[in-house]
Parts: sequence; structure tokens; C-alpha cells
Amino acid sequence: MTEARILTTHAGSLPRPAALTQLFAQRAHDDRVDEEALAAAGREAVALVVAKQRAVGIDVISNGEQQRESFVLYLRRRLSGIGGRGDRAPFADIESYPKFKEERTRFLAARQAVSNVAHLPKCIGPISYLGRAELDAECVTFKDACAAHAQGAVAPFFTAASPGILATIVKNEHYASLEAYIDAIAAALRVEYETIVGNGFNLQIDAPDLALERHVAFATRPIADFQRFVEMVVAALNRALVNVPREKVRLHVCWGNYEGPHDRDVPLCDILPILQEARVGGIYLPFANPRHAHEYKVLRSMPLADGQVLVAGVIDTVSNYIEHPEVVADRLERIAEAIGDPARVMAGTDCGFDTSAGMGRVAEDVAWAKLAAMVEGARLASRRLFG
Repeated sequence: MTEARILTTHAGSLPRPAALTQLFAQRAHDDRVDEEALAAAGREAVALVVAKQRAVGIDVISNGEQQRESFVLYLRRRLSGIGGRGDRAPFADIESYPKFKEERTRFLAARQAVSNVAHLPKCIGPISYLGRAELDAECVTFKDACAAHAQGAVAPFFTAASPGILATIVKNEHYASLEAYIDAIAAALRVEYETIVGNGFNLQIDAPDLALERHVAFATRPIADFQRFVEMVVAALNRALVNVPREKVRLHVCWGNYEGPHDRDVPLCDILPILQEARVGGIYLPFANPRHAHEYKVLRSMPLADGQVLVAGVIDTVSNYIEHPEVVADRLERIAEAIGDPARVMAGTDCGFDTSAGMGRVAEDVAWAKLAAMVEGARLASRRLFG
């Protein structure tokens, strides 16, 4: 929170260098890669992306998820019990438009990338956390990059996956129930959450499951079933965060970071009261995309908890349009009015620019230009809102 101006941030993932993406894609398709070369490329990419964030003026920076191939599937190497080949339910909005589905399938087939819907593992045994050494190395790399390149940045953050998104992407073939599976994942991820904060970083929980899965895993079921799922995940998260200060955590929720119809998305008003039960200091929601740009109004009747911050998505991450800074400023001013206090608003992107290596729709140079436009828009809004 700040009393002086609207700070800028983003949702975590930033464009990866082509060579790094190629290595991640090869490994995801079970091709052998030089692990030392991949690790070195990841470290170099972190240093580069930290410097570029500060160059465009981002206040609250991340490591860009450069050392992970996916916002969630990085966990296949950090958790026991994951292996084999699984599958994933289709997206209801994409299935509803066969012509669009054909076009999208052709587009994806031509990309060298890591998919969050294909070549998936499954849960075949007990879940426990095995990735402490890899996580520690990731923290050291980010610390070194911040020391060298992040002068002026405030509260750098790390992302980590929600137990619910892993449970819905990685099919359960071991636990007796979905609840038991989510609880096991949450207990394991407690190690990751506490380690990140223990290293001095803020924590962003990436939880698209809390909105996206309404039109995926729960597409054919009543809304009440999905709401019970959201309640289950939020409760598991709260247990996993028991030792983490609330003000160190923000919860990022979205309806899927893909260009598509999105006309089967659950309305924010149907899930926000449950999201507000999460033990977090900030809620991060996308308000730039055409399907959800209006939903900031919900916050007038369903206000944030005392002291809680809203990270508002004011830049779209699946379009190569570069938002005008005045558009960004207008969005921030409307959102601040709905919240009632501009000091509780941060400017962010709707989602990541490359949530799975190579899958980003926005060209790298355009992505950085969009971030620069967001920074300028936040400055404009700050002058008007703070004087």
C-alpha cells in the first residue's frame, strides 16, 4: 500500500528468450536436454528480465518465471507422486465454437512450446515436497539479480501455484477423493510458500482454478458444486499459509489466460464472497479483457477486507494492442472510485505474458511496450487521484 501513488506490478511471467523456451519445450516432450545449459540460460534470463522491469519503471517486480517452464507444471519436478500421462477436461467455451477450435488447434500445433493442456502428468502416488534445493537456487538467483539490477524496486514477489490448479490439471489416480488430493498438495506446497516468504519475498498464489475451472472441470455441473470446490481450495490455502503473514500474500484469480470466447466464464459476483475468505493481503483480478472489464463494479457492493489491496489488471495479455496510457489511467480511476481509496489499488496486467513457455500471444517487444504504457497510465492516474 502507498499513500503517494499507484504502484505498478504484473502477474509474474514475462517473455522468455527463444533459446530458453526451446530447451523447456524439448524437455516437456521428453527429449533430452543439457540440464546445466538450461540452468545457466535460466539464470541469465532472470538477470535480464529484472533489469528490463526496472528500465520500464515496474515497482513490484518478479523473476519473470524464467526458470520455470510453466506457472504450474514446474511442480512435476518438485513433488513426489507425479508421473505417467494424464489428460484434462476440455474448455467449454472453446468446444462451443468448432471453427474457432480448429483454428486454435492449428495455431498451437505450429508452436514450439510447453502446453498446460497436453503432455500432462498425473498423480500416481503420495504427494510430498522434494524440490527444496531447486527452490533455494531459484531464490538465490532472484536475490542476486535484484541486488545487481533492481535499485528502486519495492517488495519483489515470487509466484507459486495454487493446490487447486495442480489438482485439476494433474489427474488424480491415487487419493480417495478430490478433497484429500487437494489437502495433500496444499500440505506439500506449504514448504514452498513459507520458503519464498522466508527469503524476504512477497508471495503471489496463482489460482486460475478459482474461476477457470467453472467452464473446465465443472462445466457440466451445477454452480453450487463449483462454489464448494472454491471453498475447498480456499480452506486448503488458508491452512498452507498459517505461518505466512497475511500482508505478504496476494491471490491471483483469472478465467484462463488464452484468447477465446470466454462466454462460459463464471461471473465474479458468484465467487468473490468465497475468495474474500482467503487469508491474503491482496486480491489480484483481471479487468482489462473484454469479458470482465465491467466487473470492478462488483467491489462496490462486495468490498475488500480492511487493509486489503486490490491488484487490478489494466493491461490485456493476449492481444498485441498497446493500451494508451489514458485508457490505463481511466481504468485505474474507475476502479479506485469503486474501492473508495486509491491507496489500496495497484496497477497490474490481467495475467502473465508467457504463463507456459512459448505459449504467449503477445510479441516480446510489444509486451514490454504494454508494460511501459501501464507505468505511464499509473502516473497519470496518480496525479489525478493523489494530486
